[in-house]
Amino acid sequence: MSSPLGAFLRARRELVTPLEAGIPDGGVRRVPGLRREEVAMLAGISADYYLRLERGRDRNPSMPVLESLARVLRLDDEHFGHLLSLVAEAPRQRRRRPRREVVPPGTLTLLNALMQPAFVEGRYFDVLASNRLARALSPGLAEGRNQLLDLFLDPVEQAHYPTWAEMTECYVASFRQSVGTDLDDPRLIRLTGELALGSAHFRRLWARHEVRGQTSTQVTVEHPRLGRLTLNRERLSINGAEGLKLVIYHPEPGSADAEKLASVLRLEDARYGARTTPT
Repeated sequence: MSSPLGAFLRARRELVTPLEAGIPDGGVRRVPGLRREEVAMLAGISADYYLRLERGRDRNPSMPVLESLARVLRLDDEHFGHLLSLVAEAPRQRRRRPRREVVPPGTLTLLNALMQPAFVEGRYFDVLASNRLARALSPGLAEGRNQLLDLFLDPVEQAHYPTWAEMTECYVASFRQSVGTDLDDPRLIRLTGELALGSAHFRRLWARHEVRGQTSTQVTVEHPRLGRLTLNRERLSINGAEGLKLVIYHPEPGSADAEKLASVLRLEDARYGARTTPT
């Protein structure tokens, strides 16, 4: 039976081509990427030992072995950190009941005072709270929605993002980093199961075992009334609320996108009686 470590090693070796590894391509291959024996040879370990790692029979390789595997599998710092987390021995303890994710009152006050679209997301990419500018930008940012389910299973939400394919890659890699090694989490199992059943695209991305934290980036949105907007996306940790993030969309000052976003604010002000504070 495979282990999280074995699944990760297998997924990552299938992404490395013989050309990238500097070895001759031996013709037709049953699986993409490197063979097990090729990884073992390049890492300087026996093929039998590498097989035990992939099959979960040895879960405590030494640091030199891990570093050699990281070199062969072309792991960056984030993927190497994830590899280390998969072999770390965690003390056995009773499973804790999942804690309810609660947005701190101060964060809610800040959220509703912001003059940009903003929302709070949880560990599983649930939208826990949002201001009305965020909801005006996208119905998928309403409280109670899940960004992964919307991105992969809702055609309307997919059409909302012209760079949908790139976004899904980013979200899946970030989600895997968010959940870490807690792969037997019941909520994670239910969520990934629903996504895998409904989306072949998700199955392909999840099988790649990409691990990457979200950084400041740009998001392009196709708004039904304003057309295409390109906004900066910031994702900020919330002190005292582990796993929760405050996400803010903001335009470049003085840009056409800034004017479009200002018009959204004016429309919302008119709708809510000329109020100037998003709620």
